[in-house]
Amino acid sequence: MTMSAGWYLRRLSRMGPQEVGGRVGDTVRRRRWRSALPDAPDVTGARFTAVLPAGTIAAVPPDAAKRLVAEADRLMAGHAEYFGVHRDDLTDPDWWYDPKTGRRAPWGYAFDVPYRKEETVGDIKQIWELSRHQYLTVLAAAYAVTGDDRYAERVAKHLRLWWAANAPLRGVHWISGIELGIRLLSWVWIRRLLDGWPGAAALFEDNPVARKQIWHHQRWLAAFPSRGSSANNHIIAEAAGQLAAACAFAWFPSSAGWRADAMRSLDRHLRSNTFGSGLNRELATEYHGLVLELGLAAVAEADAAGLPVPATVRLVLLRMTDALAAVVDGRLRPPRQGDADDGHGLIVDGAGTDRWASLLATGGAVFGRLDWWPEVTGTDVRTPLLAALVRPYASTGPAVTRPARRPAHFADAGMTILRGPGEIWCRCDGGPHGFLSIAAHAHADALSVEVRHDGVDVLADPGTFCYHGQPEWRQYFRSTLGHNTLQWDGGDQSVSGGPFLWTRHARTRVLVADPSPGPAGGTARWCAEHDGYQRSVHRRRVELTAASRELRVVDEVRGAPGAVRLAFHLGPAVSADLTGNRALLTWTRDGEDRSAVLDLPGELSWRAHRGENHPPLGWYSAGFGRKEPATTLVGTGHADGVSGFTTVLGFSG
Repeated sequence: MTMSAGWYLRRLSRMGPQEVGGRVGDTVRRRRWRSALPDAPDVTGARFTAVLPAGTIAAVPPDAAKRLVAEADRLMAGHAEYFGVHRDDLTDPDWWYDPKTGRRAPWGYAFDVPYRKEETVGDIKQIWELSRHQYLTVLAAAYAVTGDDRYAERVAKHLRLWWAANAPLRGVHWISGIELGIRLLSWVWIRRLLDGWPGAAALFEDNPVARKQIWHHQRWLAAFPSRGSSANNHIIAEAAGQLAAACAFAWFPSSAGWRADAMRSLDRHLRSNTFGSGLNRELATEYHGLVLELGLAAVAEADAAGLPVPATVRLVLLRMTDALAAVVDGRLRPPRQGDADDGHGLIVDGAGTDRWASLLATGGAVFGRLDWWPEVTGTDVRTPLLAALVRPYASTGPAVTRPARRPAHFADAGMTILRGPGEIWCRCDGGPHGFLSIAAHAHADALSVEVRHDGVDVLADPGTFCYHGQPEWRQYFRSTLGHNTLQWDGGDQSVSGGPFLWTRHARTRVLVADPSPGPAGGTARWCAEHDGYQRSVHRRRVELTAASRELRVVDEVRGAPGAVRLAFHLGPAVSADLTGNRALLTWTRDGEDRSAVLDLPGELSWRAHRGENHPPLGWYSAGFGRKEPATTLVGTGHADGVSGFTTVLGFSG
């Protein structure tokens, strides 16, 4: 995706003077670094002491270890899947090859590589993902639990190949700080998990090539931090990777300074990226998970090194964990809100391990679970590893008041969860339009609802699907029409200026938030409005009545008349039989047939759409790079300035 001059002007308009000055300095520094690459300091006597405590590996549950080894064996055979694309070349990977487009990124000075131009480089996420080296942390973990040298030898071979092929500041893997930060975190864990292997020291601390790479990664991160309007999850990854490396690989004259700077950055940006309620300010759930993973991994390194951790760092991570426990449904699935790109901070588990259950298990081990937390029944490898390094919160953190009951309304984030019998779960969106001036990972989804029954998406958030290279699809999946809300006069509530840029943000105000149904058979209520349409105000009321198992949604458009489209996106497991303005919804859960009736506003003309391409409509993306047809019900009509539209979703038995 090539950025036009207009995009650069729009992007510049979202920056403050301090950010502009910092970016000018970055530009000057990049030009200077083109011809002035310093040598890494020559260190002697380097040692790795950040090892796992004795008995840690023995605490890994057998079923989690079994899943891990199965995944490692698949990787050893050369197989992996990234963003819906299968690779069978991992025995000898090409680090610059994109299997999706068949293109290969050009070589040259890193900051000259046009990484946004898919026609030149390929899909940059496909290229970058392998070089996060998280598949190597899986292989290293497999060595740790089995003692089989084959895994360690493969890790060593691939690291040596990568280091030889990706000299500092050359090529596509030296462009983005988040990639360098996550890669450093992977290297720390690879070294830790290979500690019992005889070749570990020769691969890392006794290897001048490895030391050079580690030093240049940290020098890069110190020089080019994400700034201003870009200081979102990227700056957390940069700080976490820098802190981890400066603690575990504390071999250089600059290590102490890097460590202190990274801790200050982590503390500052964890607080700025997180609401007081504990939800991530990007309002993109997968980034909540990524930031929490990165924060826990960073604290683990600091604790292992004996580095004091500010109380505010632990407190933010505690609140993030409690917030996650509060918003998940009965199957431990969190909301599908905002962008999602399958990014992880640390991977040491095999396929089939539940990410969210793993985070809650780690949170329980570190912070202590509360009585209202949902039960976590699954197992994982990561929890015993992190818990062995992170000091328990009770011995390190200040006394805090944690929620005595499960929170359901997060006023600062504008998120309200309504719950009903039969595991009815409904998320109502009345929050800000993303984070910082560009709201990079936001969707135009104000007042949208997301409804599940026993963990099955009934009224679904369709997801993300892509970032670069397919602008029509990027636009659709983050559009107003691409969510369960109302579109007025053919436009989005917020105005997009590019794939990660919003130039005008809808402002939303929650008027009523009463998520408790009260006595048996009571009704939970929520109401909010937004001003994104400027000449009209969209107000929505949602009521969930426990006794009747009925969800009522009332939309009002007040102001200038105009055309409206009201969309309801069904989950991929749900079939719809639409007759007039009534849809019979059916699906199967655990071998049992389920159903619901969706009575749609009769004032609108209704049509079912499924798997349409021109323009896109009727799709569901379960993960980045993947999409599948799903039914979308769209009602079209006219708002006369005082119009109201009522939708009723009733669940059977």
